[in-house]
Amino acid sequence: MSLRIGTRASQLALTQSEQVGRALVAGSGHELELVHVSTHGDVDRTSPLAQIGGTGVFVTAVRQALLDGEVDVVVHSCKDLPTAQPPQIALACIPAREDPRDALCARDGLTLAQLPQGAKVGTGSPRRGAQLLRARPDLDVVDIRGNVETRLARALGSDADLDAVVLAASGLQRVGRGEVISELLPVEVMLAAPAQGALAVEVRADAAEVAAEPGTDSWLPAALTAVEDGGTRAAITAERALLGSLEAGCSAPVAAFAEVTGSSLRLRALAIRPDGSHVVEGEAVGALGDPARLGEDLAADLLERGAGEILAEAKA
Repeated sequence: MSLRIGTRASQLALTQSEQVGRALVAGSGHELELVHVSTHGDVDRTSPLAQIGGTGVFVTAVRQALLDGEVDVVVHSCKDLPTAQPPQIALACIPAREDPRDALCARDGLTLAQLPQGAKVGTGSPRRGAQLLRARPDLDVVDIRGNVETRLARALGSDADLDAVVLAASGLQRVGRGEVISELLPVEVMLAAPAQGALAVEVRADAAEVAAEPGTDSWLPAALTAVEDGGTRAAITAERALLGSLEAGCSAPVAAFAEVTGSSLRLRALAIRPDGSHVVEGEAVGALGDPARLGEDLAADLLERGAGEILAEAKA
């Protein structure tokens, strides 16, 4: 029997899916099969993400393959997931998070501070672009799309037209390209996207219920439990609850990062004007056992201090 994992066909998606899949089938005697699924975000590689749908643009088709029974499991970059979980699908496993920071990949190994005046920096993320401009208002932030190698080539290739690009450190490290990172941007300069660095493993809700019944072959639920990381799930839950409470999608200029400190959870977040000129930020500490409440409460605080107006401007 093979465990069929639905995945986008990009190098990063395939690598992530295979890593999770190998961990799930380890010692089970089952084979692993990666099933390629094309998404809207893969087909349209030129339009800005917010213009072609933003939230869920890389998720919908993969989830449909799961619901149609074409695959048994799907693996996503958790930051791509819409905050509302469909009732037919269970978020069955969140493995341990990798480095949540953003990485600057610049020509000649330059850091953000060393980039020349007016340097061109590429990113497809309004959150990254806004925080870059907050730190360096002189920069020329250029909207870019494409897979990891396509974006890196814009700054490091033989026909490079940019001085630097910003990508997720976790993605670069997963595909073995950590050597191109010229600077891991500190959270004080670039706070991560909600759920950045984490992966999400989904199964059909009815399959999860059947698998939990006595007398069934329970190897997959047991494998999912073994790969699950409770601290990462708590942090991700808080970050996604904040994003949902702000009614902002994964392409909005919102950042959030939670980390476990003993029996508590510390959450930092911000909403920022796309040009970097105004930011509402805050942090809160709450119970590890109620991460959603922590995210909702901090979102309410940000909204009270003007985050809603910033996000409304970004949507306009």
